[in-house]
Amino acid sequence: MNKAQLIEKIATDCDMTKAQTERMLDTTIDTIRKAVKKGDEVKLVGFGTFTKAKRKARTGRNPQTGKAIKIPAAWYPKFRPGSEFKSLLRK
Repeated sequence: MNKAQLIEKIATDCDMTKAQTERMLDTTIDTIRKAVKKGDEVKLVGFGTFTKAKRKARTGRNPQTGKAIKIPAAWYPKFRPGSEFKSLLRK
């Protein structure tokens, strides 16, 4: 399912226009991004938790040359699914 299909499904289920649904979805995603970037956790009970995590610096290899390269430490978004979501997928 892509974004357009998701918007169409939500709009149909909620009896909203596609334009309203797209604005709502874009605002929701933007709010989650800003909160996680700031370092806050976004918990959606039953769905999961979005957090900011730090990846340590490490040594990697260039696949073309085989030469060792340094990969710097970096922040990345992390998602932990909630127990309801996990149990739904196990059925």
